[in-house]
Amino acid sequence: MDLTDTNSTATTTRRTGRELVVTRLVKGPPRLVFKAWAEPELFRQWWVPASCGLTIISLDAEIRTGGTYRLVMGHPASDRPMTFFGRYIEVVPDARIVWTNDEGDEEGPVTTVTFEARGEDTLLVVHELYPSEEALDEAIASGSTSGWSEQFEQLEAFVQAF
Repeated sequence: MDLTDTNSTATTTRRTGRELVVTRLVKGPPRLVFKAWAEPELFRQWWVPASCGLTIISLDAEIRTGGTYRLVMGHPASDRPMTFFGRYIEVVPDARIVWTNDEGDEEGPVTTVTFEARGEDTLLVVHELYPSEEALDEAIASGSTSGWSEQFEQLEAFVQAF
């Protein structure tokens, strides 16, 4: 099932009942795209889709195999911040980051992002594997999977400014 926004340069596909895959060719070499993703002070500058009104309140992250993260975001319409946390299963510099999303009462998705050189650009592929088909259905219905295109546009603009 293709979930792509026709105005987007990213492609979002529900590959199976539990898998969501987002791809985008980003202008910039993998080392810079990876750096923007793997250094917390850089990550904070592009991660949140501007249109959603969220802000990053704090980010504590050890982006290395075996490391952990804790991301706290706020929205003006809510007096309660949202906290996201998990652990890094695998980090391969300039190539791959795999992390868990542990903040719910139940098992969350495992996210893998790969950075592949395509000339002077980077093919960015995000693969989210949800614990069940129902969990992915809920994520899509809630809109939590809809920000990737905007995030990738912001990432590309950020990398271009390096």
